[in-house]
Amino acid sequence: MKVVKCGIPEVVILEPRVFGDDRGFFLESFNQQQFNEALGQEFVFVQDNHSCSARGVLRGLHYQIQNPQGKLVRVTAGEIYDVAVDIRRGSPTFGKWVGEVITAKDKKQIWVPAGFAHGFLVLSDTAEVLYKTTDYYNPDHERSIAWNDPTLKIEWPIQQQPILSGKDANAPFFTEAEVYDYAKKVA
Repeated sequence: MKVVKCGIPEVVILEPRVFGDDRGFFLESFNQQQFNEALGQEFVFVQDNHSCSARGVLRGLHYQIQNPQGKLVRVTAGEIYDVAVDIRRGSPTFGKWVGEVITAKDKKQIWVPAGFAHGFLVLSDTAEVLYKTTDYYNPDHERSIAWNDPTLKIEWPIQQQPILSGKDANAPFFTEAEVYDYAKKVA
């Protein structure tokens, strides 16, 4: 597995080794030991999620204020623009975001650590997205930030209004959102 750091060092792209021939391909989509070694930290995944969405659907920006979830995201059909926003107050990258195109064809995965808001926009006719989480879904602590926040200025690759859920359409702006406190690491 190849690890590629994004503009925020904790967010990484994972590129699996793909073995292909005229029959198709094989890849190891997840290996706990390799994942932990690649990120230099122990993670345990407790839940797998699967969504299917149409072109123009934008899901996010979501997070849980308690029981924060790290997410390992991959696309099994179609193409998305995936975004992670650092919402850890006190972090050197607080309020910064990274975006990556992830496709079923390229088989890349993106690691979105706990303490980040996450969302994606569907670029293909449909997209199926699978993601592993490091904590369980807790609806009482789920939060959202507006996809078109004027402070974050995320550059979504879209020309028209995206298709949103009611919750996402009414999400607060970043300046009004609950965020995490980030304890600075002392060397």
